[in-house]
Amino acid sequence: MSFSESQDIEGATTAIQSQPDNKTRRYDRQLRLWAASGQTALEQARVLLISASALSTSTLKNLVLPGVGHFTILDSALTTPADIGNNFFLDPDASLGRHRADEAVRLLLELNEGVEGVADTSDIESVLAQGPSYFSAFTLVIAVNLPQSIIERLSPLLWDIPTGPPLIVVRSAGFLAEFFIQFHDHDVIESHSETAPSLRVDKPFPELLNHALQLDLKNMDPTDHGHIPYVVILVRALEDWKREHGAPPSTYAEKRAFKESVMKMQRHQDEENFEEAAANAYRAYTSSTIPSSVQALFDTLPPPDTPLDGQRHFSILLSALRAFTSEPPHVLPLSATLPDMKSDTENYVALQNIYRRRADEERAVFRQLVRDAGGADIPAEVVDLFCKNAHAIAGLKGARWGDLDTDREKLVSRLQTAPREMATHIALSALSAWLSLNPITQTHANGNANASAQNAASLAPPLPTAEALLAIVQGVVGIDVELGKEVHDAVGEAYVSPHSAWRSTHHLHDSARAPTADLPNVAAFMGGLIAQEAIKMITKQYVPVNGHCVIDLVDTWTGIIA
Repeated sequence: MSFSESQDIEGATTAIQSQPDNKTRRYDRQLRLWAASGQTALEQARVLLISASALSTSTLKNLVLPGVGHFTILDSALTTPADIGNNFFLDPDASLGRHRADEAVRLLLELNEGVEGVADTSDIESVLAQGPSYFSAFTLVIAVNLPQSIIERLSPLLWDIPTGPPLIVVRSAGFLAEFFIQFHDHDVIESHSETAPSLRVDKPFPELLNHALQLDLKNMDPTDHGHIPYVVILVRALEDWKREHGAPPSTYAEKRAFKESVMKMQRHQDEENFEEAAANAYRAYTSSTIPSSVQALFDTLPPPDTPLDGQRHFSILLSALRAFTSEPPHVLPLSATLPDMKSDTENYVALQNIYRRRADEERAVFRQLVRDAGGADIPAEVVDLFCKNAHAIAGLKGARWGDLDTDREKLVSRLQTAPREMATHIALSALSAWLSLNPITQTHANGNANASAQNAASLAPPLPTAEALLAIVQGVVGIDVELGKEVHDAVGEAYVSPHSAWRSTHHLHDSARAPTADLPNVAAFMGGLIAQEAIKMITKQYVPVNGHCVIDLVDTWTGIIA
């Protein structure tokens, strides 16, 4: 059995049942999602989290529990009563006045003794001054509610590192939030797509075709007749149809007649395998072609005769796949995996062996094409995995954080096509811009927690107005663009929700959340969402969000701005 076959979910779960060591028992559920290869990638990852806020630690909790290898929290701030009020990973008795990073690391490590975590209490400004060397040691960087001036320096710094880590930028304000993943290219071989690979019923390979044609359906034992796999039935029925009509069914009437011909092959009404064949009749008249998503990836490659020296492994594999599909019958490599069918063990295993033998032959051809394309150094297990999942590979082209906000034409266009999502995005951008001009100081954070009700107003941080935020938005999109109701509503939520606690002199501990209102329930929801995307980036399994993911927990919706 090849490595790729041994690392699928079935193999991983079988291994778990046979040798349930402590580590496997701990990670049993997630191994069913991303298998041993994904777990290994996660355990080798090094994550940098900038900020130790409630949202930050909620995110990190969801990386520590599944076993991320190493994390560093970069935060120079001291713990305030406001932090203790909304951050479950700070000790109300012991953390006050100490560095948030130290305290958060200490409590987060209690969740999983197999994870390594350190605190860095350096000032982010001094770290940025060191240049890219500090960040190059990490697999992924997550920046949570950092000042806009810091993000505007961090984003290009990481973008300019050719093999630098992706950056997840997170912003939140009350019940509004968004995140954006900055990356150049992101290749996904194991996308876990729900789209099944082609069974090639319409283009059967010789052994499958001979197997179907050699069946003596008229004289077959009734029990065997009721257990013929539907794939075999369809291959036989299609060949019979083509002998009579000259071509596969194409019109609606022909497709309907084909289904009826399949059902006429049924001897008894209780033969469910023929009913299953009729339900899957579309496989016989749907052409096995290259999926449009894979063809789009082919279009990004240089001409076939171009040397690929120095290219990413994914590009070499993709080039080999293009060469494979250029030969008749112009299909992707066959998958040895069959869906469940109404059949008995003998017939199903026989069909499975037919597919496996053909898949092995085509995999050998693909391996040679990879070597011919310059991929001799690509591990065999990676080649086999790519071959197995060729129908659902993905190659994403990312963008730099902030590019959307500097493209006025795109901003205006997105306001028309996705007004709700764009309104929330530009409201958060406007708030970030306002805060960069009116920063919240440590004096504000410390002072308001110990103030009397009478002094609360004088110690409160400066608050934006709806007019100020709308003016910033208007300046970005242009004075000639009319701001719709969605923008006004989003701006209202962005400036009212975070600061509403300041309007009450009876809840000064809540007022310390201003101006980003790091609410525990929002932090819990967002933490899970961000960690999920982080794991996709680390494991290179499943397809991550490509664009701004916008969340509105006032009206309970999420959306993507591509």
